[in-house]
Amino acid sequence: MTTDRRNFLKLMGVGGVGATLAGCGTTGLGLDKSAGRRVVVVGGGFGGSIAAKYIRMQDKSIEVVLIEPNRQFISCPLSNLYIGGLMPDLSALTIGYDKLAANHGIKMIYDTVTAIDAAKKTVTVAGGTIDYDRLVLSPGIDFRTEELDDYDLASTPLTMPHAWKAGPQSVLLRKQLEDMPNGGTVVLTVPLAPFRCPPGPYERTSMIAMYLKQHKPKSKIIVLDANPDIASKAGLFRKGWKKHYEGIIQYRSAQKVTAVNVKNRSVFIEGMEEVKGDVVNVIPPQRASRIATAAGLVGPDKAWCPVNGTTFESTLQKNIHVIGDACIAGAMPKSAHSANSEAKVCASNVVALMNGKEIIDMSAVNVCFSYLSAKEAVSVAGVYTVKDGQIVAVPNSGGVSPDLSETEAVYASSWLKNILTEMSS
Repeated sequence: MTTDRRNFLKLMGVGGVGATLAGCGTTGLGLDKSAGRRVVVVGGGFGGSIAAKYIRMQDKSIEVVLIEPNRQFISCPLSNLYIGGLMPDLSALTIGYDKLAANHGIKMIYDTVTAIDAAKKTVTVAGGTIDYDRLVLSPGIDFRTEELDDYDLASTPLTMPHAWKAGPQSVLLRKQLEDMPNGGTVVLTVPLAPFRCPPGPYERTSMIAMYLKQHKPKSKIIVLDANPDIASKAGLFRKGWKKHYEGIIQYRSAQKVTAVNVKNRSVFIEGMEEVKGDVVNVIPPQRASRIATAAGLVGPDKAWCPVNGTTFESTLQKNIHVIGDACIAGAMPKSAHSANSEAKVCASNVVALMNGKEIIDMSAVNVCFSYLSAKEAVSVAGVYTVKDGQIVAVPNSGGVSPDLSETEAVYASSWLKNILTEMSS
């Protein structure tokens, strides 16, 4: 099952996606570095958009160039509600950058970064090369598909969607669920942590189980989790599953998927046991975006970018800061709110460093909401600081919801509206 561009836009509920402006604003086209100091921000997601905005808010004399390949951003948080049928399309999850750029004087380049030269302090896109004084990378994730035998990054997701980057993959997974016969089986695989949005696979399990209960009551979902237990809010997820989806969800821990068979719509656990499904949602193991690896920003784990816990400056390359899912942020999870919080700390310290001022102490927060049913959600929150150079949780701060709550679902919806508004205005 594939979804063409016209049908995808229709399902999104948006009028269209503008063409990429390759090369707009690159060297020789209006971004002469002699104009003054410049910060280039790569990635317009939850981290990059906020970093660009807050640098400009704190110092208008610093030129900020935001490079993002897409004219519209689609939120992964709450996209599971779309997959489960609670949203008619993706419009509530979609924003553009026009107001952000106009309100704060941010120069947008809609293009893909192909190279970063840390020594020359340049970023290359299809249309040319851009100089920077400091670079903020919020490039997100890529997949370690080499750890899954017979997984082809170009073709496998067309049959076994990961939907871990919201958009066409979300549309495809929902369509597969709608087309699945009553009595069919959904297989969902969870990679070893760390990965983007620790509670995400379990919220998705809930939303798919909700859809099956309402529309395909003879069906079931099998969850193959490579981790020894549910990665976040385990007790609350178990309680919600027992309350709402008894007999629908089969959760299997410590079941690491190491191979796929697209033709058979099946996966293999440790290369041995084969598990087949009518719909197979394979979420691959993850790492920082390819551009982070190419720029020499990934640490010995060959997955994530080590950073200074206060400034988020790379410990491997000077004048480059890495925020969001791509970085190693100690106790902070890889979440949208973490990226937002890291961006604000990073922005303040980029401005301080560029003006020869004292950097501020790192203080950050995270909150993550997960829906268990159409009306109930739960949350986890944390407060973070730096101790002995490492980002740690502040003792006796944060925690998880005491129970499933309709109020938390209202908070979750409000949180999404607020964070997307902050990103786009």
